[in-house]
Amino acid sequence: MPDQNRNFTLGDADKEKVRAATDIVRLVGEHVALKPKGREYVGLCPFHDDHSPSMNVVPSKQIFHCFVCGSGGDAFTFVQKLHRMEFREAIEYLAQRAGIELTPRREAAADERPGVSRRALMDAGALAVDFFRTVYRHNDHGRAARAIVDRRGITPEMVEQFQIGAAPSRDDGLLLTLRGKKLPEAPFVEAGLIKRSQRGEGFYDGFRNRLMFPIHDMTGRVIAFGARRINDEDEPKYLNSPESPVFKKSGTLYAIHHASRAIQAEGLAIIAEGYTDAIACHQAGFRNVVATLGTALTRDHARVLRRLCSSVTLLFDGDSAGQKAAERAIEVLFAEPIDVRIAMLDTHTDAKDPDELLKREGGAETLRTVLAGATDVLDYRFARLAAGLKGAGIAALSRAVEEQVERLVELGLRDVEPIRQKLIVRRLAQVAGVDEATIARVIPGGRASPRQAPTKAESTLADIAWLTSGTMGAREHLLGCILCDGSLDAGLSSRRDFIAPTEYRWPVLAKVADMVNELSSRGQRPDLAAILRASDDDELKAAAVALAARIDRETDRDTERLHEHWRACLHRVELDQAHRASGGGLMDTIELKRRAHALGADRRVLPRPGEGGA
Repeated sequence: MPDQNRNFTLGDADKEKVRAATDIVRLVGEHVALKPKGREYVGLCPFHDDHSPSMNVVPSKQIFHCFVCGSGGDAFTFVQKLHRMEFREAIEYLAQRAGIELTPRREAAADERPGVSRRALMDAGALAVDFFRTVYRHNDHGRAARAIVDRRGITPEMVEQFQIGAAPSRDDGLLLTLRGKKLPEAPFVEAGLIKRSQRGEGFYDGFRNRLMFPIHDMTGRVIAFGARRINDEDEPKYLNSPESPVFKKSGTLYAIHHASRAIQAEGLAIIAEGYTDAIACHQAGFRNVVATLGTALTRDHARVLRRLCSSVTLLFDGDSAGQKAAERAIEVLFAEPIDVRIAMLDTHTDAKDPDELLKREGGAETLRTVLAGATDVLDYRFARLAAGLKGAGIAALSRAVEEQVERLVELGLRDVEPIRQKLIVRRLAQVAGVDEATIARVIPGGRASPRQAPTKAESTLADIAWLTSGTMGAREHLLGCILCDGSLDAGLSSRRDFIAPTEYRWPVLAKVADMVNELSSRGQRPDLAAILRASDDDELKAAAVALAARIDRETDRDTERLHEHWRACLHRVELDQAHRASGGGLMDTIELKRRAHALGADRRVLPRPGEGGA
């Protein structure tokens, strides 16, 4: 059913209740494998192509920050960026997650934008799930669908967990339901749940007489459906929802919302070929199993999985499928920091798929044996190469090795980590019967990829990333100190111009300064927490988090060192102001440098004469 929190006000009280109920470590940890590091947690950043953990999560401040791409903010920001939600959607999602009921609003649709929104698509999916489940449970209309489920041995518990349903044979069942609720057709058309008549008059149901498998995103929201025919004469056998703003087939994994925690706990994801295989595995206790949606593994799938685990096993029915899968897996995952293995059922059983195997006596134990014997994809590839080279002459052997190297280079051999590259070269050398140096000499030198001019968004992220390591001026440091300890702002009561927005050359930093000054004018302490509460601007919040993290790192989160740093920066800006007032002559510059040196503070924060911001 549509979310009961959909029609709500967005007051500060509700926002703070949701914020207080959300632990950012637990939230991020549901999507990224985190490891403790001192007083923080680290993991792979989900917002760029991260191969080495560069995202920090800070429990004491309830923030996250990536030191490479500059992404950062609070729990709301994380959910917005990860799930491409609007701010209201993020609040709604986190409220549901925490069991908080938001304040109802009187004029429900007053602020809705025209067109089909992501929320409207989600609501359409939620209503359709309820409808299909009702049909499934109906004594007559759901009988054929229930018979298929019973033959598959799927338990009632799994039916409920995976929300399995049925579409009726009539062509207007769902259509009549949404009209009875006086709902618009547009979101249902966009989601493929109903279709417009080819004659342009009227609508009809998009799914008829089918067993329905809802497809969920990582948060458990319905984003699409997979549908299996009930009658053998109906074509096609399987049918998916069309792609939409909330559903991209190439980046979606079936059962990911059920499997993500088990995947993180075990450090391993198992990928099956179909819905019923995944359900059968979960029913047998293999909770870390997901399935692709009738497509080969893609880089988008890899990006989802590598945030959760370091190993993936592809579970396939037989050797012919395994060969193709291995080749595809190498193409997709070769340069990714993730181990990939291939497990084939036909090595230990004549069952045609995991679903059939798990119905047999001892099937679960056999499947464990199959998974334990999974082969690394490169070992699999090189074993096939070795088999093909038996009895080969020198010329054939040379050509085969060169072709393998060329193919691996195409897949990114030059870009993988040096240790891994060396291990791959060693493995190929062993198979070919030549020394590693010979293989290494065949690998051509690297070349830089042409880079397009950055977009405005990329430029802003670059500015934010610069805050983590670039040389900053005293005014940037002053701003960062205030973010770390809002009480320091009182020291600028008569010197607000020290952190005026116009003093900062980067627009995103000027926005932070403007927000600090605005909060101060309201009598509030303008620290990082206040900034995150007051602003809905993701760029502003990311810059504030990056700046505060930089100061925290440089002062080791020690209050005394922070205050000492603040005083030194304050003096430097005072000197800069005096230098400006004097006209910036040579003797004034010499005196400025002498007095700055006498402060004995970090010289990296000394502003250049004539540069207010550094």
